[in-house]
Amino acid sequence: MGQRYLAFLLIRHKAQTMTPIFITGIGTGIGKTLVSAIIARALEADYWKPVQAGFEDGTDSEWVAQMLAGTTGKVHPECYQLSMPASPHIAARKEGITIDIRKICNSIPEINRTLIIEGAGGLLAPLNDKQFVADLVIALGAKVILVSRNYLGSINHSLLTARVCEEMNIPVIGWIFNDQYLDYEEEIVHWTNFPKIASIPYSDTRNGTFINSQAAIISKPLKALL
Repeated sequence: MGQRYLAFLLIRHKAQTMTPIFITGIGTGIGKTLVSAIIARALEADYWKPVQAGFEDGTDSEWVAQMLAGTTGKVHPECYQLSMPASPHIAARKEGITIDIRKICNSIPEINRTLIIEGAGGLLAPLNDKQFVADLVIALGAKVILVSRNYLGSINHSLLTARVCEEMNIPVIGWIFNDQYLDYEEEIVHWTNFPKIASIPYSDTRNGTFINSQAAIISKPLKALL
């Protein structure tokens, strides 16, 4: 992406009344969509997932819309809806298209409220042959919430993700953890110096009631960091 165009994008998004919040994490299947729904509910925000790769069982946007039913939060349509459940650049290549960060930035909903943007995969998931999800975060001028799921190896994956944020000067609001496995959360906070926003407990029932209860818990500490 050319420097002039990147500068234009940053100016354009700084002009918006609310800085978007980008939800990313330490990998795939670690709870980004769940956390996105909880945060959208807690902040009475809108939700947007610009790149969806794989939707045989429904899209993430469809699930979040169900969880936000009856609230003021709006779910905005994807820019790219790719059928293959794979890295975005691979899924797009199979369909003969190229994901364009400029198109995504030009399609960002212009709203007078907070926008929660969910990424695809982790920060270094490629979007095309040259750019990563991290490049999209920068182009959108967003702040990041990092999602980490507690499992054996998550310290390493979490610290690597934090290092990418530091090296690319991506502003981080803090960590949200989910699931339970030993006591890794304070270790990750210690090593990264990024604050812990909340910990989402494991639950077999992840429905609107669960989303609302967790949103009520997370609302105050999250707003204190924004």
